[in-house]
Amino acid sequence: MKAHDGMYIGGAWVPPAGDAGTIAVVNPADEEIIAHVPAGTAQDVDAAVRAARAALPGWAATAPAERAAAIAALRDVLAARSDEIAETVTAELGAPLALSRKVHVGMPIVVAGSYAELAATYSFEEKAGNSTILLEPVGVVGAITPWNYPLHQVVAKVAPALAAGCTVVLKPAEDTPLTAQLFAEAAHEAGLPAGVFNLVTGLGPVAGQALAEHEGVDLVSFTGSTAVGRKIGALAGGAVKRVALELGGKSANVILESADLAKAVGVGVANVMSNSGQTCSAWTRMLVHRDRYDEAVSLAAQAVAAYVPGERVGPLVNAKQQERVRGYIEQGVAEGARIVAGGPEVPLDKGYYVRPTVFADVTPGMTIAQEEIFGPVLSILRYEDEDDALRIANGTVYGLAGAVWAGDEAEAVAFARRMDTGQVDINGGRFNPLAPFGGYKQSGVGRELGEHGLAEYLQTKSLQF
Repeated sequence: MKAHDGMYIGGAWVPPAGDAGTIAVVNPADEEIIAHVPAGTAQDVDAAVRAARAALPGWAATAPAERAAAIAALRDVLAARSDEIAETVTAELGAPLALSRKVHVGMPIVVAGSYAELAATYSFEEKAGNSTILLEPVGVVGAITPWNYPLHQVVAKVAPALAAGCTVVLKPAEDTPLTAQLFAEAAHEAGLPAGVFNLVTGLGPVAGQALAEHEGVDLVSFTGSTAVGRKIGALAGGAVKRVALELGGKSANVILESADLAKAVGVGVANVMSNSGQTCSAWTRMLVHRDRYDEAVSLAAQAVAAYVPGERVGPLVNAKQQERVRGYIEQGVAEGARIVAGGPEVPLDKGYYVRPTVFADVTPGMTIAQEEIFGPVLSILRYEDEDDALRIANGTVYGLAGAVWAGDEAEAVAFARRMDTGQVDINGGRFNPLAPFGGYKQSGVGRELGEHGLAEYLQTKSLQF
Protein backbone atom coordinates (compact mmCIF):
# COMPACT_ATOMS: atom_id res chain seq x y z
CA MET A 1 0.00 0.00 0.00
CA LYS A 2 1.41 3.36 -1.07
CA ALA A 3 2.37 5.75 1.71
CA HIS A 4 3.96 9.19 1.68
CA ASP A 5 7.48 9.35 3.07
CA GLY A 6 7.08 12.97 4.17
CA MET A 7 4.81 15.36 6.04
CA TYR A 8 2.09 17.52 4.49
CA ILE A 9 3.13 21.04 5.54
CA GLY A 10 2.38 24.37 3.90
CA GLY A 11 0.50 22.81 1.01
CA ALA A 12 3.21 20.33 -0.03
CA TRP A 13 4.68 16.96 0.94
CA VAL A 14 8.05 17.70 2.52
CA PRO A 15 10.78 15.37 3.86
CA PRO A 16 10.89 14.95 7.65
CA ALA A 17 13.11 17.50 9.38
CA GLY A 18 14.94 14.98 11.56
CA ASP A 19 16.03 11.40 11.17
CA ALA A 20 13.82 9.61 13.70
CA GLY A 21 13.16 6.69 11.37
CA THR A 22 9.79 5.31 10.37
CA ILE A 23 6.72 3.72 11.91
CA ALA A 24 5.55 0.37 10.51
CA VAL A 25 1.86 0.15 9.66
CA VAL A 26 0.53 -3.35 10.30
CA ASN A 27 -2.61 -5.02 8.96
CA PRO A 28 -4.15 -6.43 12.17
CA ALA A 29 -6.06 -9.14 10.28
CA ASP A 30 -2.91 -10.93 9.05
CA GLU A 31 -0.12 -9.20 11.05
CA GLU A 32 1.70 -8.18 7.84
CA ILE A 33 3.48 -4.83 7.50
CA ILE A 34 1.73 -2.89 4.74
CA ALA A 35 3.59 0.45 4.82
CA HIS A 36 5.98 2.72 6.67
CA VAL A 37 5.41 6.40 7.52
CA PRO A 38 7.90 8.90 8.92
CA ALA A 39 8.19 9.29 12.68
CA GLY A 40 7.83 13.03 13.12
CA THR A 41 9.82 15.05 15.64
CA ALA A 42 9.38 18.37 17.44
CA GLN A 43 11.10 19.99 14.41
CA ASP A 44 8.38 18.71 12.07
CA VAL A 45 5.68 19.90 14.45
CA ASP A 46 7.32 23.32 14.67
CA ALA A 47 7.44 23.61 10.85
CA ALA A 48 3.76 22.63 10.62
CA VAL A 49 2.68 25.08 13.33
CA ARG A 50 4.63 27.88 11.64
CA ALA A 51 2.87 27.09 8.34
CA ALA A 52 -0.52 27.09 10.08
CA ARG A 53 0.33 30.36 11.83
CA ALA A 54 1.32 31.99 8.54
CA ALA A 55 -1.90 30.86 6.85
CA LEU A 56 -4.15 31.95 9.74
CA PRO A 57 -4.75 35.64 8.95
CA GLY A 58 -5.79 34.94 5.36
CA TRP A 59 -8.05 31.99 6.23
CA ALA A 60 -9.63 33.76 9.22
CA ALA A 61 -10.47 36.72 6.97
CA THR A 62 -12.06 34.49 4.31
CA ALA A 63 -15.82 34.93 4.07
CA PRO A 64 -17.80 32.14 5.74
CA ALA A 65 -19.45 31.32 2.40
CA GLU A 66 -16.00 30.69 0.87
CA ARG A 67 -14.98 28.52 3.82
CA ALA A 68 -18.23 26.61 3.35
CA ALA A 69 -17.44 26.05 -0.33
CA ALA A 70 -13.97 24.76 0.55
CA ILE A 71 -15.39 22.27 3.07
CA ALA A 72 -17.99 21.15 0.53
CA ALA A 73 -15.22 20.60 -2.02
CA LEU A 74 -13.31 18.54 0.56
CA ARG A 75 -16.43 16.48 1.22
CA ASP A 76 -16.86 15.85 -2.50
CA VAL A 77 -13.27 14.61 -2.88
CA LEU A 78 -13.71 12.28 0.11
CA ALA A 79 -16.92 10.96 -1.45
CA ALA A 80 -15.24 10.44 -4.84
CA ARG A 81 -12.41 8.50 -3.19
CA SER A 82 -14.60 6.66 -0.69
CA ASP A 83 -13.78 3.15 -1.98
CA GLU A 84 -10.03 3.76 -1.72
CA ILE A 85 -10.39 5.24 1.78
CA ALA A 86 -12.60 2.34 2.94
CA GLU A 87 -10.06 -0.21 1.70
CA THR A 88 -7.30 1.69 3.52
CA VAL A 89 -9.28 1.75 6.79
CA THR A 90 -9.85 -1.99 6.47
CA ALA A 91 -6.16 -2.59 5.79
CA GLU A 92 -4.79 -0.62 8.75
CA LEU A 93 -7.63 -0.92 11.30
CA GLY A 94 -9.03 -4.33 10.36
CA ALA A 95 -12.68 -3.29 10.16
CA PRO A 96 -14.81 -5.44 7.83
CA LEU A 97 -15.09 -3.67 4.47
CA ALA A 98 -18.86 -3.20 4.73
CA LEU A 99 -18.38 -1.38 8.06
CA SER A 100 -15.57 0.71 6.60
CA ARG A 101 -17.74 1.82 3.70
CA LYS A 102 -20.88 2.57 5.70
CA VAL A 103 -19.53 3.90 8.99
CA HIS A 104 -15.83 4.75 8.70
CA VAL A 105 -16.25 6.65 5.42
CA GLY A 106 -19.98 7.26 5.07
CA MET A 107 -20.39 8.96 8.45
CA PRO A 108 -17.50 11.46 8.08
CA ILE A 109 -18.71 12.46 4.62
CA VAL A 110 -22.07 13.37 6.18
CA VAL A 111 -20.33 15.25 9.01
CA ALA A 112 -18.17 17.19 6.54
CA GLY A 113 -21.34 18.13 4.64
CA SER A 114 -22.99 19.31 7.84
CA TYR A 115 -20.10 21.72 8.48
CA ALA A 116 -20.19 23.01 4.91
CA GLU A 117 -23.81 23.97 5.60
CA LEU A 118 -23.10 25.34 9.08
CA ALA A 119 -20.23 27.52 7.89
CA ALA A 120 -22.59 29.16 5.43
CA THR A 121 -25.51 29.68 7.84
CA TYR A 122 -23.95 30.16 11.29
CA SER A 123 -24.22 33.63 12.80
CA PHE A 124 -20.67 34.75 13.63
CA GLU A 125 -22.06 38.07 14.85
CA GLU A 126 -24.91 38.85 17.24
CA LYS A 127 -26.45 41.79 19.12
CA ALA A 128 -27.01 42.14 22.87
CA GLY A 129 -28.23 45.52 24.07
CA ASN A 130 -25.71 48.17 23.04
CA SER A 131 -23.08 45.55 22.12
CA THR A 132 -22.15 43.66 19.00
CA ILE A 133 -20.69 40.25 19.84
CA LEU A 134 -18.20 38.80 17.38
CA LEU A 135 -17.39 35.09 17.28
CA GLU A 136 -13.87 34.77 15.93
CA PRO A 137 -11.56 31.81 15.21
CA VAL A 138 -9.52 30.71 18.22
CA GLY A 139 -6.40 30.43 16.04
CA VAL A 140 -4.11 27.49 15.31
CA VAL A 141 -5.58 24.13 16.32
CA GLY A 142 -3.47 21.13 17.28
CA ALA A 143 -5.62 18.06 16.56
CA ILE A 144 -4.56 14.69 17.97
CA THR A 145 -6.77 11.83 16.81
CA PRO A 146 -7.16 8.13 17.75
CA TRP A 147 -7.07 5.01 15.62
CA ASN A 148 -10.54 3.60 16.26
CA TYR A 149 -12.38 5.88 13.78
CA PRO A 150 -9.43 7.15 11.72
CA LEU A 151 -11.36 9.35 9.26
CA HIS A 152 -14.37 10.32 11.37
CA GLN A 153 -12.26 11.67 14.22
CA VAL A 154 -10.17 13.71 11.80
CA VAL A 155 -13.24 15.19 10.09
CA ALA A 156 -14.98 15.86 13.42
CA LYS A 157 -12.05 18.14 14.38
CA VAL A 158 -10.80 19.55 11.09
CA ALA A 159 -14.17 20.42 9.50
CA PRO A 160 -15.47 22.62 12.37
CA ALA A 161 -12.03 24.19 12.82
CA LEU A 162 -11.99 25.17 9.14
CA ALA A 163 -15.60 26.39 9.34
CA ALA A 164 -14.62 28.63 12.27
CA GLY A 165 -11.70 30.11 10.33
CA CYS A 166 -8.96 28.25 12.21
CA THR A 167 -5.93 26.54 10.69
CA VAL A 168 -4.94 23.03 11.75
CA VAL A 169 -1.99 20.77 12.46
CA LEU A 170 -3.07 17.12 12.67
CA LYS A 171 -1.14 14.36 14.45
CA PRO A 172 -3.00 11.10 13.75
CA ALA A 173 -2.66 7.84 15.69
CA GLU A 174 0.43 5.86 14.71
CA ASP A 175 -1.64 2.72 14.02
CA THR A 176 -3.77 4.36 11.31
CA PRO A 177 -1.72 7.10 9.58
CA LEU A 178 -2.53 6.05 6.00
CA THR A 179 -6.14 7.23 6.26
CA ALA A 180 -4.87 10.59 7.52
CA GLN A 181 -2.50 10.82 4.56
CA LEU A 182 -5.43 10.22 2.21
CA PHE A 183 -7.31 13.01 4.01
CA ALA A 184 -4.34 15.33 3.41
CA GLU A 185 -4.41 14.39 -0.28
CA ALA A 186 -8.13 15.19 -0.35
CA ALA A 187 -7.55 18.57 1.33
CA HIS A 188 -4.92 19.37 -1.31
CA GLU A 189 -7.14 18.20 -4.16
CA ALA A 190 -10.04 20.27 -2.81
CA GLY A 191 -7.88 23.37 -3.08
CA LEU A 192 -7.47 24.35 0.56
CA PRO A 193 -4.95 27.22 0.73
CA ALA A 194 -1.39 26.23 1.69
CA GLY A 195 -0.90 25.96 5.44
CA VAL A 196 -4.59 25.83 6.34
CA PHE A 197 -4.31 22.08 6.95
CA ASN A 198 -1.04 20.35 7.88
CA LEU A 199 -0.21 16.73 8.76
CA VAL A 200 2.62 15.35 10.90
CA THR A 201 2.78 11.60 11.48
CA GLY A 202 4.60 10.33 14.54
CA LEU A 203 4.46 8.81 18.00
CA GLY A 204 2.23 10.30 20.68
CA PRO A 205 4.93 10.88 23.31
CA VAL A 206 7.11 12.63 20.71
CA ALA A 207 5.08 14.40 18.00
CA GLY A 208 1.84 14.48 20.00
CA GLN A 209 3.47 16.00 23.05
CA ALA A 210 5.39 18.52 20.94
CA LEU A 211 2.11 19.63 19.36
CA ALA A 212 0.26 19.84 22.69
CA GLU A 213 2.93 22.03 24.30
CA HIS A 214 3.84 24.18 21.29
CA GLU A 215 3.45 27.86 22.13
CA GLY A 216 2.13 28.55 18.63
CA VAL A 217 -0.93 26.33 19.16
CA ASP A 218 -4.00 28.12 20.55
CA LEU A 219 -6.24 25.09 21.14
CA VAL A 220 -5.48 21.40 21.56
CA SER A 221 -8.26 19.02 20.55
CA PHE A 222 -7.54 15.47 21.66
CA THR A 223 -9.52 12.24 21.44
CA GLY A 224 -8.17 9.19 23.24
CA SER A 225 -7.64 7.71 26.67
CA THR A 226 -8.45 9.56 29.87
CA ALA A 227 -4.88 8.97 31.10
CA VAL A 228 -3.33 10.79 28.12
CA GLY A 229 -6.11 13.38 28.19
CA ARG A 230 -5.12 14.25 31.76
CA LYS A 231 -1.54 14.93 30.67
CA ILE A 232 -2.65 17.07 27.74
CA GLY A 233 -5.08 18.97 29.96
CA ALA A 234 -2.28 19.66 32.44
CA LEU A 235 0.06 20.86 29.67
CA ALA A 236 -2.63 23.12 28.21
CA GLY A 237 -3.60 24.43 31.64
CA GLY A 238 0.00 25.33 32.41
CA ALA A 239 0.14 27.36 29.21
CA VAL A 240 -3.37 28.85 29.71
CA LYS A 241 -4.34 27.28 26.40
CA ARG A 242 -7.78 26.17 25.25
CA VAL A 243 -8.37 22.41 25.29
CA ALA A 244 -11.08 20.02 24.07
CA LEU A 245 -10.88 16.44 25.32
CA GLU A 246 -13.02 13.51 24.16
CA LEU A 247 -11.97 10.65 26.41
CA GLY A 248 -13.12 7.27 27.70
CA GLY A 249 -16.52 5.80 28.41
CA LYS A 250 -18.31 2.97 30.20
CA SER A 251 -21.80 3.59 28.93
CA ALA A 252 -24.90 1.99 30.41
CA ASN A 253 -27.66 0.41 28.31
CA VAL A 254 -30.61 0.55 30.71
CA ILE A 255 -33.47 -1.78 29.83
CA LEU A 256 -36.51 -0.85 31.92
CA GLU A 257 -39.14 -3.46 32.81
CA SER A 258 -41.63 -2.25 30.19
CA ALA A 259 -39.15 -2.45 27.29
CA ASP A 260 -39.22 -4.76 24.28
CA LEU A 261 -36.52 -6.99 25.73
CA ALA A 262 -35.59 -8.88 22.56
CA LYS A 263 -35.10 -5.67 20.58
CA ALA A 264 -33.20 -3.91 23.38
CA VAL A 265 -30.83 -6.84 23.88
CA GLY A 266 -30.29 -7.40 20.13
CA VAL A 267 -29.49 -3.75 19.44
CA GLY A 268 -27.38 -3.59 22.60
CA VAL A 269 -25.23 -6.54 21.55
CA ALA A 270 -24.81 -5.10 18.05
CA ASN A 271 -23.75 -1.77 19.54
CA VAL A 272 -20.94 -3.37 21.57
CA MET A 273 -19.73 -5.70 18.80
CA SER A 274 -19.57 -2.99 16.13
CA ASN A 275 -15.98 -1.97 15.29
CA SER A 276 -14.84 -4.93 17.45
CA GLY A 277 -15.91 -3.01 20.54
CA GLN A 278 -13.37 -0.27 19.84
CA THR A 279 -15.83 2.57 20.39
CA CYS A 280 -15.58 4.98 23.33
CA SER A 281 -19.36 5.41 23.47
CA ALA A 282 -20.23 1.67 23.27
CA TRP A 283 -22.96 0.51 25.68
CA THR A 284 -20.70 -1.99 27.41
CA ARG A 285 -22.87 -2.34 30.53
CA MET A 286 -26.34 -3.80 29.97
CA LEU A 287 -28.63 -3.19 32.97
CA VAL A 288 -31.66 -5.52 33.26
CA HIS A 289 -34.36 -5.86 35.95
CA ARG A 290 -33.91 -8.96 38.10
CA ASP A 291 -37.24 -10.47 36.92
CA ARG A 292 -36.13 -10.39 33.25
CA TYR A 293 -32.43 -10.99 33.82
CA ASP A 294 -32.14 -14.65 32.89
CA GLU A 295 -34.11 -14.12 29.70
CA ALA A 296 -31.86 -11.19 28.74
CA VAL A 297 -28.70 -13.25 29.33
CA SER A 298 -30.07 -16.03 27.11
CA LEU A 299 -31.02 -13.56 24.37
CA ALA A 300 -27.58 -11.92 24.48
CA ALA A 301 -25.78 -15.27 24.22
CA GLN A 302 -27.90 -16.15 21.18
CA ALA A 303 -27.38 -12.74 19.55
CA VAL A 304 -23.60 -12.69 19.94
CA ALA A 305 -23.28 -16.05 18.15
CA ALA A 306 -23.83 -14.21 14.85
CA TYR A 307 -20.66 -12.16 15.37
CA VAL A 308 -18.02 -14.45 13.93
CA PRO A 309 -14.37 -13.31 14.16
CA GLY A 310 -12.90 -12.78 10.71
CA GLU A 311 -16.34 -12.32 9.17
CA ARG A 312 -18.70 -9.97 10.98
CA VAL A 313 -16.15 -8.95 13.61
CA GLY A 314 -12.69 -7.70 12.71
CA PRO A 315 -9.50 -7.93 14.75
CA LEU A 316 -8.40 -5.47 17.40
CA VAL A 317 -5.99 -2.85 16.13
CA ASN A 318 -2.74 -4.36 17.43
CA ALA A 319 -1.19 -7.12 19.55
CA LYS A 320 -1.05 -4.94 22.67
CA GLN A 321 -4.76 -4.21 22.44
CA GLN A 322 -5.52 -7.91 21.91
CA GLU A 323 -3.59 -8.85 25.06
CA ARG A 324 -5.22 -6.03 27.02
CA VAL A 325 -8.75 -7.18 26.18
CA ARG A 326 -7.96 -10.85 26.83
CA GLY A 327 -6.55 -9.79 30.18
CA TYR A 328 -9.82 -8.07 31.08
CA ILE A 329 -11.77 -11.22 30.16
CA GLU A 330 -9.52 -13.29 32.42
CA GLN A 331 -9.95 -10.74 35.20
CA GLY A 332 -13.73 -10.90 34.85
CA VAL A 333 -13.61 -14.66 35.41
CA ALA A 334 -11.21 -14.25 38.35
CA GLU A 335 -13.58 -11.77 40.03
CA GLY A 336 -16.55 -14.13 39.75
CA ALA A 337 -18.38 -13.10 36.57
CA ARG A 338 -19.84 -15.90 34.45
CA ILE A 339 -18.96 -16.26 30.77
CA VAL A 340 -22.02 -17.15 28.70
CA ALA A 341 -20.35 -16.59 25.31
CA GLY A 342 -16.77 -16.19 24.14
CA GLY A 343 -13.82 -16.24 26.51
CA PRO A 344 -10.11 -15.38 26.61
CA GLU A 345 -8.96 -17.99 24.08
CA VAL A 346 -7.69 -16.61 20.75
CA PRO A 347 -10.22 -17.57 18.03
CA LEU A 348 -7.94 -17.61 14.96
CA ASP A 349 -4.33 -18.60 14.29
CA LYS A 350 -3.48 -15.26 12.70
CA GLY A 351 -4.59 -11.71 13.36
CA TYR A 352 -5.30 -9.82 16.57
CA TYR A 353 -8.76 -11.28 17.07
CA VAL A 354 -10.64 -11.69 20.36
CA ARG A 355 -13.71 -13.85 20.86
CA PRO A 356 -16.89 -11.74 21.24
CA THR A 357 -17.65 -12.24 24.92
CA VAL A 358 -20.73 -11.85 27.12
CA PHE A 359 -20.51 -11.86 30.91
CA ALA A 360 -23.42 -12.53 33.27
CA ASP A 361 -23.54 -12.17 37.07
CA VAL A 362 -21.50 -8.98 36.84
CA THR A 363 -21.68 -6.72 39.89
CA PRO A 364 -21.13 -2.93 39.76
CA GLY A 365 -17.80 -3.00 41.58
CA MET A 366 -16.10 -5.50 39.29
CA THR A 367 -13.22 -4.28 37.12
CA ILE A 368 -15.06 -5.23 33.92
CA ALA A 369 -17.98 -3.05 35.07
CA GLN A 370 -15.82 -0.03 35.88
CA GLU A 371 -12.92 0.15 33.42
CA GLU A 372 -13.03 0.77 29.67
CA ILE A 373 -12.09 -2.52 27.98
CA PHE A 374 -12.25 -1.30 24.36
CA GLY A 375 -13.04 -4.71 22.90
CA PRO A 376 -16.06 -6.90 22.03
CA VAL A 377 -16.97 -7.56 25.68
CA LEU A 378 -20.44 -7.03 27.17
CA SER A 379 -21.23 -7.08 30.89
CA ILE A 380 -24.84 -7.76 31.96
CA LEU A 381 -25.82 -6.44 35.40
CA ARG A 382 -29.11 -6.94 37.29
CA TYR A 383 -30.92 -4.18 39.15
CA GLU A 384 -33.71 -4.22 41.74
CA ASP A 385 -35.70 -1.10 40.80
CA GLU A 386 -35.25 2.13 38.81
CA ASP A 387 -33.38 3.92 41.59
CA ASP A 388 -30.97 1.00 41.76
CA ALA A 389 -30.57 1.08 37.97
CA LEU A 390 -29.79 4.80 38.09
CA ARG A 391 -27.24 4.31 40.87
CA ILE A 392 -25.48 1.61 38.83
CA ALA A 393 -25.68 3.59 35.57
CA ASN A 394 -24.16 6.68 37.18
CA GLY A 395 -21.69 4.72 39.29
CA THR A 396 -18.52 5.10 37.20
CA VAL A 397 -15.97 7.87 36.63
CA TYR A 398 -17.22 8.17 33.04
CA GLY A 399 -20.27 9.80 31.49
CA LEU A 400 -20.01 9.75 27.71
CA ALA A 401 -23.10 8.01 26.31
CA GLY A 402 -25.87 5.59 27.18
CA ALA A 403 -29.22 4.16 26.18
CA VAL A 404 -32.64 3.72 27.78
CA TRP A 405 -35.37 1.36 26.61
CA ALA A 406 -38.99 1.44 27.79
CA GLY A 407 -42.44 0.60 26.48
CA ASP A 408 -43.38 4.24 26.89
CA GLU A 409 -41.06 6.88 25.44
CA ALA A 410 -41.86 9.37 28.20
CA GLU A 411 -40.76 6.81 30.80
CA ALA A 412 -37.42 6.38 29.01
CA VAL A 413 -36.92 10.14 28.71
CA ALA A 414 -37.64 10.66 32.42
CA PHE A 415 -34.93 8.13 33.28
CA ALA A 416 -32.47 9.58 30.73
CA ARG A 417 -32.82 13.04 32.29
CA ARG A 418 -31.41 11.63 35.53
CA MET A 419 -28.34 10.02 33.90
CA ASP A 420 -24.96 11.71 34.30
CA THR A 421 -23.91 11.37 30.69
CA GLY A 422 -23.49 13.52 27.60
CA GLN A 423 -25.64 11.58 25.14
CA VAL A 424 -28.50 9.09 25.56
CA ASP A 425 -30.28 7.09 22.85
CA ILE A 426 -33.98 6.53 23.53
CA ASN A 427 -35.36 3.19 22.32
CA GLY A 428 -32.58 2.85 19.76
CA GLY A 429 -32.48 6.46 18.55
CA ARG A 430 -30.36 6.96 15.41
CA PHE A 431 -27.01 8.76 15.17
CA ASN A 432 -27.47 12.46 14.50
CA PRO A 433 -24.44 14.33 13.06
CA LEU A 434 -25.91 17.64 14.27
CA ALA A 435 -26.22 16.56 17.91
CA PRO A 436 -23.40 17.45 20.33
CA PHE A 437 -21.14 14.53 21.29
CA GLY A 438 -19.03 14.61 24.44
CA GLY A 439 -19.00 13.62 28.06
CA TYR A 440 -19.59 14.38 31.70
CA LYS A 441 -17.02 13.66 34.43
CA GLN A 442 -13.80 11.97 33.24
CA SER A 443 -15.22 11.43 29.74
CA GLY A 444 -13.96 14.82 28.70
CA VAL A 445 -14.23 18.55 28.20
CA GLY A 446 -16.13 20.17 25.35
CA ARG A 447 -18.32 18.86 22.54
CA GLU A 448 -17.94 17.71 18.95
CA LEU A 449 -20.41 17.77 16.01
CA GLY A 450 -23.06 20.31 15.08
CA GLU A 451 -23.18 23.90 16.32
CA HIS A 452 -21.73 22.92 19.69
CA GLY A 453 -18.74 21.41 17.92
CA LEU A 454 -18.23 24.59 15.90
CA ALA A 455 -18.41 26.73 19.05
CA GLU A 456 -15.35 24.92 20.46
CA TYR A 457 -13.20 26.63 17.82
CA LEU A 458 -14.54 30.15 18.36
CA GLN A 459 -13.65 32.88 20.84
CA THR A 460 -15.78 35.84 21.81
CA LYS A 461 -15.22 39.58 21.40
CA SER A 462 -17.72 42.27 22.28
CA LEU A 463 -17.94 45.79 20.87
CA GLN A 464 -19.85 48.38 22.93
CA PHE A 465 -21.64 51.27 21.23
